[in-house]
Amino acid sequence: MRQDQHPMDATARIRQIRRRELSARELVQVSLQRIRSLDPQLGAFLSVDPEGALAAADEVDRRLDRGEEVGPLAGMPLAVKDNLATPGLPTTCASRMLQGWCAPYEATAVARLRAAGAVLLGKTNMDEFAMGSSTEWSALGVTRNPWDPTRVPGGSSGGSAAAVAAGLCAAALGSDTGGSVRQPAAYCGVVGLRPSYGRVSRHGLVAFASSMDQVGPVTRSVRDAALLLSVMAGRDPRDSTSLDLSPPAAPEEGRGLARGLRLGLLADSAEAAPSAEMSAALTRAAGTLEQLGCRVEPVQLPGMDMALSSYYLLGAAEASSNLSRYDGARYGSPAGAGPFLDGVREVRGGGFGPEVKRRILLGAHALSAGAGRDLHGRAMAARALLTAELRDMFERFDLLLSPTAPDIAFVAGAHRDAPLGMYLNDTYTVAASLAGLPAISLPCGQGAQGLPLGMQLTAPRLADEALLALAAAYEQAAPFPTLPDLAGQQEVRP
Repeated sequence: MRQDQHPMDATARIRQIRRRELSARELVQVSLQRIRSLDPQLGAFLSVDPEGALAAADEVDRRLDRGEEVGPLAGMPLAVKDNLATPGLPTTCASRMLQGWCAPYEATAVARLRAAGAVLLGKTNMDEFAMGSSTEWSALGVTRNPWDPTRVPGGSSGGSAAAVAAGLCAAALGSDTGGSVRQPAAYCGVVGLRPSYGRVSRHGLVAFASSMDQVGPVTRSVRDAALLLSVMAGRDPRDSTSLDLSPPAAPEEGRGLARGLRLGLLADSAEAAPSAEMSAALTRAAGTLEQLGCRVEPVQLPGMDMALSSYYLLGAAEASSNLSRYDGARYGSPAGAGPFLDGVREVRGGGFGPEVKRRILLGAHALSAGAGRDLHGRAMAARALLTAELRDMFERFDLLLSPTAPDIAFVAGAHRDAPLGMYLNDTYTVAASLAGLPAISLPCGQGAQGLPLGMQLTAPRLADEALLALAAAYEQAAPFPTLPDLAGQQEVRP
């Protein structure tokens, strides 16, 4: 099966809707039926809005019938990670702290996609408050990998990646702080894009680590990811970090775009060496890129060995600050009667799960008077050093190539009692997050048990167009046509 034959290929289906070969209602009905059939086993969605989705699809069809403009995403079934605000649907961050809460406003990224004709199906599962790499840390249920239900889909945007991989939606939004779009995309055999920091507004995204959080798409193809980014990107007065830049253009067709590009190959890490299957897949990917005309050279990034520890310390510090608002008075479940501090302990003790508590405590310690200068200061210095190293690296290379994760998706429960093993899966993704760089994960083969492997391309800051162009060229030369085996489940196609 070719990739463009997938039942939820966004660009192809939008084209069909515009040509009136397929109605938006028919496509949304396919999504809803697949969700009913497959999601009880996957657990990708936390909430679904069939009535609202069908009403939005009908509006797209009516506008097309009247010859009116419908936007570039006309009728595209969209899922949204449950840390992006959506009026009318709960925004829980997969936490008991916000269970049942409906936002009175809409995230800018979601609003722009819906204004362009996308149809919101519902909200996807995630690690609680986006803190995790497996979607096992959700307080509201576990998401399973569509390729193998005994394995994790990655995290924290695991529900979004699983939904796209299983064809429950055409595209999904995730958030990427340290790799939370890219790593689950790698584990589920789909495309995950982290735009340059500031390209997409963070308004309406529940904060984890504000200096690194970024909204990004999960899709079946690079062209779909580029299409969503072109709609979402741009200045938003409600986010002071958003950039007043033209949206990145869609990548052109053709392999000649890669000719002459210089690529640095980052394949080794002292903290988490890639598996033999991952190393072999990356070597094949490098060969494909060389056939396209790229020059690939192995490189070392000394600061990479400090990236993971710096990320987890700085991310925890920012999380500790951001989540301090959940005190039962301003945010979070209301505290019972009694002294204020007792109420705060009650709310946070019962509302936050173990991984969130672990990171809050680590962050509070890193910011404490005794440790702050030593721990937080050293982590900030390491971040500055890594950012400078990457800036120098891009004087020699146009882009960097690396694994997205060291291996295939790990078995569910493998790191529940020893979270360091889970953290190591972010080894290759956190550098781009710390430096605010654009990066994309692409399927690059299969490892043990036929499970997907993902490679990562990283570009200089704001070079999102160059990143998408090379990714599209690679995808054309080495398509990943394999789909999860959903045998025994009802397959529904438009």
